[in-house]
Amino acid sequence: MEIDKKQYEKYVKEVTPVHSLGASMARAFFVGGLICLLGQLMTEWMLGPLKMDKETASAWTSVGLVLLSAILTGCNIYPRLVKFGGAGALVPITGFANSVAAPAIEYQAEGDVFGVGCKIFTIAGPVILYGVFASWVLGILYWGGRLAGVFY
Repeated sequence: MEIDKKQYEKYVKEVTPVHSLGASMARAFFVGGLICLLGQLMTEWMLGPLKMDKETASAWTSVGLVLLSAILTGCNIYPRLVKFGGAGALVPITGFANSVAAPAIEYQAEGDVFGVGCKIFTIAGPVILYGVFASWVLGILYWGGRLAGVFY
């Protein structure tokens, strides 16, 4: 029995991937920075040659990044980017778009209602739920603070 336990521990050490925290952080910083750079380039292009105002350019940049992320997810490129860049690819708005598009693609074979409709927000759903709930709570606190004269 003791031999089996030692063999198992040896096997676990062999198959368990070893991660370097510094390298993971550097890759996340690099990928996140590239996504932000792409967004900034898009915004500058819309402000310059397209002569959009800042608010409109920002909105179209967000739409463009979400669309690009969904397309790259459908082409199975964004998941590889996430595997390489970790949180650098998951945290920006592109990661949110990926978290909605990936389940839609994965469960497409189960049909529009029970596949895509039921599973599309499995990852993004909690983010939306708690984001809306936190906004609601903070809005109530702010409203109460304004009534009490705490906020102006």
